[in-house]
Parts: sequence; structure tokens; C-alpha cells
Amino acid sequence: MNQPDDSLVAHNRESWDRWVEDGDRWTVPVSAAEIAAARAGEWAIYLTEEKPAPRDWFPADLRGVDVLCLASGGGQQGPILAAAGANVTVFDNSPAQLRQDELVAHREELTIRTVQGDMRDLNAFADGSFDLIFHPTSNIFVPEVRPVWRECFRVLRPGGILMMGTLNPIEYCFDRVLMDAEGIFQLKYRLPYSDATDISAAERIKLNGPNAPYEFSHTLEDQIGGQLDAGFMLTGFFEARRDDPTTGRFFPTYIATRAVKPG
Repeated sequence: MNQPDDSLVAHNRESWDRWVEDGDRWTVPVSAAEIAAARAGEWAIYLTEEKPAPRDWFPADLRGVDVLCLASGGGQQGPILAAAGANVTVFDNSPAQLRQDELVAHREELTIRTVQGDMRDLNAFADGSFDLIFHPTSNIFVPEVRPVWRECFRVLRPGGILMMGTLNPIEYCFDRVLMDAEGIFQLKYRLPYSDATDISAAERIKLNGPNAPYEFSHTLEDQIGGQLDAGFMLTGFFEARRDDPTTGRFFPTYIATRAVKPG
């Protein structure tokens, strides 16, 4: 099965809009208590599940720092960073996700700019617009990741920081029916994997449900090497595990990197 890229982007936009309606974990806005804590300097945000991004990956003082929360709508990371003093722009493919950020901004009297678009195209922003990009696990929803890194490099100022989280690509190798139903890890798919080409529409719906977005694995060469090829210098790395009885028992589910645009 092959679908034009534009239709995949539109499908994933509609999927995340529906997930907002369904109350998916990553679409639920932060509470007033979390915003109050962030204003007092106590906060944590996530590039991956469960494990917060290290505080020493961020500038010591976020006041006045221009931050792009990339493919990071949902009323979570952006409002926390805004409450901590940053000038925040949230960019996301899903209008409903962006409305969650706008909801928190209105409720808590925060200033947050929201922009809708495809993470591979940041033409809404001039060169050197940001000091920091926070890009949680989301590039698994686009077919190519190298354009993301090139655009991130362009819109960051010299010395700017890019933080990203993503799934360990080995997650996509296994027969998921056997893995979920019987706990059997049977290699089935060659990487890089694509929901659009490696399984049928009926299989995808059976595995992930009718409202699920299309997912795409990316090689580590593209995830990490792509950042280096775009001009970044890697300055931090961690792995994180999903708390589940399947893959999390055997290998880290996520990786996260910190990179800097040379000054």
C-alpha cells in the first residue's frame, strides 16, 4: 500500500484531533498546580515516557529564552516552559492539540504562540528565530526525518539547543500480533518500517485501531547521523524504558539526544 504524502499528513492530523476527543494521555493539559509549581521553579517535562528531560540540558534561567515546542501540542510542555519564563511557540500538525495549549494559556494567563504545520517545513519562521527546540517523541509520525533536522538547524540561533526524543527503531521489527497476544518476539519487518507500505490498511486498523496515526521508524543513521549532517554537535544522550510487560523488559524503548548549533 502506498499513500501520497499529503494524505498521510492529513490522516495523522485528523487522528490526533480524535485522540484529543478521546483523552489520550499526551493530549491532556497540565493542571493549575503544575503551572504554579513551574512559576516557582519546580517543573519537569518529557521527551520520552516516564523519564523527564535532564534539567541541566536546559539553560539555567529560562526567562526570555525563545523556545519552539516542535510537534509538541497538547497543553503540556509549552505551558510549563512558558510558566518558567520562556517565550514559547508551539508548532503542531493538529489544531485540536494546539487548542489544548491555547486553553492552558487562557486559563493561566500565559503568553503562548501556536502555529499549525508539518514539522518538516518550518517556513513560518525566519532563520535564527529560536534559542531552544523541544521535540518530544513525534517524528515517528512523518515518513522522513532528515528534513526536520535541517529545518531545526536553520531556525535555531548559533549556540541554540535541540532536544529530541524518539522510539528505539527496533520496536518496529517484531510481529506485533504475536508480541501483544502471546509475548513472542518474532522478527518480521525490515527497518526502516512504514505503516503506509509494510502492512495493509486492514492490518493497521486491527493492530492500532481506526483512529491511530500512521507511524514510521527511522534508522539511527537518520535520527542521530542526520542531526550531525545538518550541522549539529551532539552534547547529550539518554535511553528510557516504557513501563510495560513486553519490549520494556528487554531493551530501552526510547532514546533522547541533546544537540547544539555551533556558535
